[in-house]
Amino acid sequence: MNKVRMGIIGTGGMGRHHANYMNSVEGAVLTAVCDIDRAALDKVSIEGVRKFERYEDLLDSGLVDAVLIATPHYFHCPIARDAFARGIHVLSEKPQAVSINDARRTNEAYEKVRNRLKYGIMFQCRTEARYIKMRQLIADGELGEITRITWIATNWFRTHAYYASGGWRATWKGEGGGVLINQCPHNLDLLQWIPGGLMPSRVTAVAAIGKTHPIEVEDECSAILEYPNGAIGHFITSTGEAPGTDLLEICGDRGKLTARDGKLIFSRCRQSVSEFNRTSPESFAKPETWEIDVPFRSNRPEGHKVVTQAFVDAILKGTPMIAEGVEGARGLEIGNAMLMSGLTRKPVDLPMDGAEFDRFIEDMAAKYGGRKTLGVREAVVDLSKSFH
Repeated sequence: MNKVRMGIIGTGGMGRHHANYMNSVEGAVLTAVCDIDRAALDKVSIEGVRKFERYEDLLDSGLVDAVLIATPHYFHCPIARDAFARGIHVLSEKPQAVSINDARRTNEAYEKVRNRLKYGIMFQCRTEARYIKMRQLIADGELGEITRITWIATNWFRTHAYYASGGWRATWKGEGGGVLINQCPHNLDLLQWIPGGLMPSRVTAVAAIGKTHPIEVEDECSAILEYPNGAIGHFITSTGEAPGTDLLEICGDRGKLTARDGKLIFSRCRQSVSEFNRTSPESFAKPETWEIDVPFRSNRPEGHKVVTQAFVDAILKGTPMIAEGVEGARGLEIGNAMLMSGLTRKPVDLPMDGAEFDRFIEDMAAKYGGRKTLGVREAVVDLSKSFH
């Protein structure tokens, strides 16, 4: 194989975005697209591309070696499993799934075909230079043992027009949640990826249903995370706060990394905090620190196309992907725990009981379903403004 024949399932905003660059990915050729909405399908007008209204027909057409899934959330895993069963590689948009149970089932299905198929997920934020630099510094031991992770991610402001742009948006049956499952999968992935896969053991949260929008799912959440090593985490997000904040702090025994306003600052302690604490004879002394403006910019490209290129290269050359699809379960489980804790007001331990979370989603749909009062209407959607 010298070309990967790509199909795109779901030609709404994100699907069209991927379609527009696909033929510029080295080693890829777009051969087919699919959407149940004929109007959305007709907005893709690329010569030589076959159109389907049923994804099963696309998978059975013999026209594709791999598919990029850009459908509403609940379809990501079922389509992926159907593709695996037909010997087709999969690149999925985020989130991997709505529930950790569905993600686990999909990961189990992939393990059976891992030796011959590739499964990737669209975590393009892993290509951003500042996050790569933070991960490298932590992996190199520059921070020492992690003691605190705090992310204020309230820069996801959304208008009523946004929520009215699709009937599935901001509904339990359509999306399976709100800000945590739609806007925050990238943050939640990075929350565990940057510190080398560090996962919390318990999450306690407070979330609000439709606090700033007439919707039936959460548009705000604040969470406290407890880690096995004693570290503590905080995660705060909202789609109704302006001006929003994007502030990530990771503290360790040797200092603190701060990412904010396009900068990365390393507050480096001359001596480890724990050692200074033990040995200083002074009551009110503080460790000496240096403020370092860490250079992180590079000439490496970033974004969706980079993830897709790495996926195609993995198929053709066996090189690593940006993110394997199975890794989507990690940030997803953190988000599931935040949502469940936030709306039940009870702590949630990880690993989660997947069946219990599925019952929780059903309960939320029964309790709050139908509270979205926004009628579906055409909205001006510039996807580039949603990437950060």
